[in-house]
Amino acid sequence: MEINMEWYRVFYWTACTSSLTRAAERLHISQPAVSHTLKQLEMKLGGQLFVRTSRGVKLTTEGEVLFKYVEQAFSFMAAGEKKIGEMHKLQTGEINIGASDTLCKHYLLPYLEQYHEQYPDIRIRVTNRTTPETLSLLKEGKIDFGIVNLPVEDHKVDFRTSSILQDCLVGGRRYADNQGVALPLQHIHNYPLLMLESGGSTRHFIDAYASKLGVTLQPEFELGSIDLLVQFARSGFGLAFVIRNYVENELFSGDLVEIPLVPPIPERQIGIATLRGVPLSAASARFLELLP
Repeated sequence: MEINMEWYRVFYWTACTSSLTRAAERLHISQPAVSHTLKQLEMKLGGQLFVRTSRGVKLTTEGEVLFKYVEQAFSFMAAGEKKIGEMHKLQTGEINIGASDTLCKHYLLPYLEQYHEQYPDIRIRVTNRTTPETLSLLKEGKIDFGIVNLPVEDHKVDFRTSSILQDCLVGGRRYADNQGVALPLQHIHNYPLLMLESGGSTRHFIDAYASKLGVTLQPEFELGSIDLLVQFARSGFGLAFVIRNYVENELFSGDLVEIPLVPPIPERQIGIATLRGVPLSAASARFLELLP
């Protein structure tokens, strides 16, 4: 015979009220049911927990020892329920996000600022990784959701599309004469090329675009971030594949010039990745509501 948690609930309220009748009223059961439950608990534990008095019932020495632990357990459960309530009201909790440096800076940051202003008591942790690494962290349960570059597929992950991205080819001021002059992709080997390191989804996307046209891209510089590509391109090291959305200021100022490719690079999108079949916490769900 296993001990039922309901037995301890009956024991707890009987001890708190010093009365079988009041315990029954509190628990919305009959007094005989309270008495029967206490007898079952005493039989299981092998000792008497209460003695009857003219004013009701009183804990025995063994009962007082048990009550200290049961009271603490119920206190912890009440604290847990309170904490859950606070989490649902977004008064406490945390969210763990995975995203690349570029997506964090250019896409995620404004929403993080907005969320933190609305819910300052929610802790936010952002792990910067490439899209493949972000998906691995998601499947390992180390992040709640990921912000990734599409296209990408994984049968364990659900993807929600967000903002559109447009990759483009840019150069520094030394390439001003090339601005607006269409460049067939097959001729790109005539220029020094700057690209992201292999292993990320953006590099894979650009390589796949070129491969479909029978072109193998051979960069002179491979760098670790879009920001570095922009800096090297501005300094005149060569032409760089970057995301137009993230260099609009540089294009407007003339620090970078866009060189249109023939055929153009297809559009892609930012994706919000969540683990299939796993519910989000209230804090994470609210954050995702902010994202387009």
